[in-house]
Amino acid sequence: MDEKEVTKTGTTTLGMVCKDGVVMATETRATMGQLIAHKETKKLYKIDEHIALATAGLVGDLQVLARYLSAEANLYRLKRDNRMPVKSAATLMSNILNQRKFYPYYVQLILGGYDDTGGYVYSLDAAGGAIPDKYTSGGSGSPYVFGVLEDLYKDDLTTNEGIDIAIRAIHAAKSRDSASGGKTNIAVISKDGFKEVPEDEVKKRMEKLTKN
Repeated sequence: MDEKEVTKTGTTTLGMVCKDGVVMATETRATMGQLIAHKETKKLYKIDEHIALATAGLVGDLQVLARYLSAEANLYRLKRDNRMPVKSAATLMSNILNQRKFYPYYVQLILGGYDDTGGYVYSLDAAGGAIPDKYTSGGSGSPYVFGVLEDLYKDDLTTNEGIDIAIRAIHAAKSRDSASGGKTNIAVISKDGFKEVPEDEVKKRMEKLTKN
């Protein structure tokens, strides 16, 4: 069978707006039914220096949509000599998804970014709905993430504090959701651009958090 037909990322994703940027996070397990098909699957995509996409759903659909949006963001920059606003990127992705609502992409997306007007996180469904929020989660592990976020999120969080919350939330999902597992990928998007948190730092923070 085609990978697109059978491989789902199961998935836990999250995005949250902090006072100095946006934190995005995913785990890396991909499943085919009860089989763990891939232990290190890319689910967090850098779209531009100021935009990222956290993805849940069919692997083929997710990869295609990430390429579409990245190409459009690059074209926008070339034509206008400026970055695509985060809201515009969310609207564009919403329109792409809506055009296929009768033969949909099997995806649940979180688009996050930071532009001249601040940080934003959007939850996008397969029919093209785009809902902005301070924080959101997607995928099969999202109920566990929301439990952590509802308890710990506050409006004046720094991205440094947000990283720790993201680690706790993804860890909770990996502990209870069989379709979530593998490594934890985290990125911060701020006025300084897109920066991935190194794997060693994630591990050190996780060890410190679990000791407390």
